[in-house]
Amino acid sequence: MYVKKIKLKNFRNYDDLELDFNEKVNIFVGDNAQGKTNLLEAIYFTSIGRSFRTNKYNELVKFDRDFSRVYTEIVKKDFENTVEILSGRDSKKYIKLDGVKIRKTSELLENLHIVIFSPEDLKIVKDEPERRRKFIDRELCQISPSYYDNLGNYKKILLQRNNYLKENYIDPEILDIWDLQLSKYGKAIIAQRREFIEKINLISKEIHGKITDGKEALNIIYEPNVGENRDLYEEIKKSYSSDIRQRTTTKGPHKDDLEFFINGINVRSFGSQGQQRTAALSLKLAEISIIEEETGELPILLLDDVMSELDSTRQEFLIKSLERVQLFITNAEISDKISEKFSEKTVFLVKKGKISILDSKENHKINH
Repeated sequence: MYVKKIKLKNFRNYDDLELDFNEKVNIFVGDNAQGKTNLLEAIYFTSIGRSFRTNKYNELVKFDRDFSRVYTEIVKKDFENTVEILSGRDSKKYIKLDGVKIRKTSELLENLHIVIFSPEDLKIVKDEPERRRKFIDRELCQISPSYYDNLGNYKKILLQRNNYLKENYIDPEILDIWDLQLSKYGKAIIAQRREFIEKINLISKEIHGKITDGKEALNIIYEPNVGENRDLYEEIKKSYSSDIRQRTTTKGPHKDDLEFFINGINVRSFGSQGQQRTAALSLKLAEISIIEEETGELPILLLDDVMSELDSTRQEFLIKSLERVQLFITNAEISDKISEKFSEKTVFLVKKGKISILDSKENHKINH
C-alpha cells in the first residue's frame, strides 16, 4: 500500500497543490510554519476522515475561502483507489470514495491505514491519560469500523448525559435512559480496548527488547476506569450522587488509562527520559505490526519532525524497522547521515505553501 498522489485546494496554507510521491521515502525539509505538517495532516485526513490536530473541520479551510478539498490516489494490491474530502467553512464534511459519496465516515476506514509519529508521541508515557486514550482510539478506529461507531455513539451520549447533569433538576428515570446506552457502548469499547492492548503489549515487549539488547522488559497494562469484574451499568448507577455533585460522568471508558513498566518499575513515575522515549518508540512500531496483522496491509508511516528528537541508536533502529513501508518524513533539515540510509527517496523543499523537488546538489545545501 502506498499513496501515489495528492491534490490540495484551499487546505491550511495551500492554495493549489498537486504532488506525486515516491513509493518508498518522501522527505520534506524547510523552516517551521511553512506547511510541512499541514501536508501530513492532509494525507492522514483521507485515511480516517479526521485531523490529528483539530476536531473542527473549518480550521482546515484556508483563510478567506469557503471550502477545502483533499484528494488522494492510493495503490493497494495493484489496484488504485481515490479518496476526496470536502470541508466547508460551515464545518460540514463530504467524503467520496472512488468518486462515490459515502454516508458514514466508517465506510472510509479500511481504505488507507496510517501511523503517525511526532515529538508529542514521545511524551505519551509521561503525559496525561487523555493522550494515551487518544492513542488507543486513533489506532482502533483505523482497524475496526465497529469501534469507530461505538466510540462515536458513546461520546455523543456522554455529552448529552453531562449536559443534563448541569440542569437544576435531575429526573432519575431520564438519566437512566442515558445510563443504559452509555453502558451498552462503553462495554463494547472496554472489550475492544482490552484485546488491542493485550496484542500491542506482546509486540511492544519484543521490539523494546531488541532496542535495549535484551536488558529491559517492557509491559503495557490496560487500566480501565471500571474493573474487569464489575458491571459498567451498575458502576454508573452507584456514582449517581457523585455525578450530581460534580455535574459530570465519573465512571466509564472515557476515564481509562495505560501503565508502562520496565523491569517491573513504573516508567511514568520513575523511568528516565530515555526509557520513556524507548517505550514510546516501541509502542509506535508495534502499531505497524498490528495493522499488518489485522488488515493484511502495511500502513503508511508519517514521521513529523521526530528524527531530531531521537538519539543515533534509536534513529538507527527506527530506520531499519521501516524498510517495507512508505515513509513521509518532515524536518527542518535532514542530515546526510540519515538521508544516505534511504536508497530510494525523493526530497522536497517546503516554503510558504509551495513545494519543489530538490536535486542532490540542492539537498546538500539544505543539509548544511
